[in-house]
Amino acid sequence: MFGFLKNGLKKTLESIHLVKASNKIITKDLLEEMLLEADVAYEIVEEIIYYLPPNDEVKKADLERVMGTYFIYDKPELANAKPFVDLILGVNGVGKTTSIAKMAHLHKENGKKVILGACDTFRAGAIEQLKLWAQKLNIDIIATSQGHDPSAVAYDAISKALAKNYDRVILDTAGRLQNQKNLANELEKIVRISDKAMQGAPHRKILVLDGTQGVAGILQAKAFNDLVKLDGVVITKLDGTAKGGALFSIARELELPILYVGVGEKMQDLCEFSVKDYLDAILEPIFK
Repeated sequence: MFGFLKNGLKKTLESIHLVKASNKIITKDLLEEMLLEADVAYEIVEEIIYYLPPNDEVKKADLERVMGTYFIYDKPELANAKPFVDLILGVNGVGKTTSIAKMAHLHKENGKKVILGACDTFRAGAIEQLKLWAQKLNIDIIATSQGHDPSAVAYDAISKALAKNYDRVILDTAGRLQNQKNLANELEKIVRISDKAMQGAPHRKILVLDGTQGVAGILQAKAFNDLVKLDGVVITKLDGTAKGGALFSIARELELPILYVGVGEKMQDLCEFSVKDYLDAILEPIFK
């Protein structure tokens, strides 16, 4: 996974390497410049430098220790539930539907039987897009037409998964915005009806965030977390930006685990997030 993530963060790592140039010794001033170039927020860069030992030269072990404190939020233990139900949220344009398809592909590659629930009945295009992905991946889907009750779709998807011995259920939702009260009510209803279909469902509520959005994405996440307690986030589009350092801000501000990262357009370009691999990738061009 290290090589995979390193390749996905290529632009970020290149920006760090350009700042380092031929410097052999990593001073705090040089470190500050490199981290800012990777879009680590200024206040976080200042914190990192503050908590390093007082000597000017920065050692890799010290930096790794301090950086690791930003990712202390443990991933939720997967409930011993079959099927295991994920509810996926996110505004339009963040890559939510594609991330759902990638998650389904990842589960299928791991030998799991997967079904999708097209609960975004707000847009006809969203239903058709998810149907196309299900067809391409050769997995089952429960879908209806635009305007139908999304919670009924969730109920039917979970019920079918229970009856047909599916391992995973992934439920899409409308690309809701925090100021749309009707969509907030819709989300609450999906959660409530899912629990009626299977006690404890959905087992995770996951928000998809565009890794290039910075503060705007964090504000979106906080608004969603106010509506329904989130269990984690998926970060998309890290491959198309030199802003891979934004994950520090996301982890600290949201106090939520990063579950998956998307680093490309292909189906296999989604992986479970590893703090160790991420830090190794960021630190390599600094100390290489």
